[in-house]
Amino acid sequence: MHPWRFVVIGTIFGIVLSRARATDYDTIAAMFRFTDLHLMFVIGLAIGTAALGFWFLRRTGNRTLSGHAIELRKKPWHQGAIWGGLLFGVGWALSGACPGTSLAQIGEGKLVALFTVAGILAGTYVYGRVRSKVGTPAPTAQVRSAVS
Repeated sequence: MHPWRFVVIGTIFGIVLSRARATDYDTIAAMFRFTDLHLMFVIGLAIGTAALGFWFLRRTGNRTLSGHAIELRKKPWHQGAIWGGLLFGVGWALSGACPGTSLAQIGEGKLVALFTVAGILAGTYVYGRVRSKVGTPAPTAQVRSAVS
């Protein structure tokens, strides 16, 4: 896939997040307080769209429209996922942004999101360092090209 396609798709995704008010701190706070559930509906719609995408991949023998084969594997469960999920949720509630929405916030000119992105990058770096010291390799996606 050409790099410009990622920019176009990312821009469209950011516009959708902005229009859904997923970049607005008050909307995020209202979702966590259960006073405005429209954002939960948006998240549910995203999960449904991903489920349809996985269904489509399985129906086509795990081949994308461009002919690439994708290997879908279950990730092994580990207890760290609980702590990671809790930390992610706390960060999301405090900053009003997750990784996707923080980039959209920067696109909207909300410069406070630079701190969120810095935290995301620092957390990813620390995770990689801790994971390498423990000796477990980080999971990688495997994409095999069926077109040679």
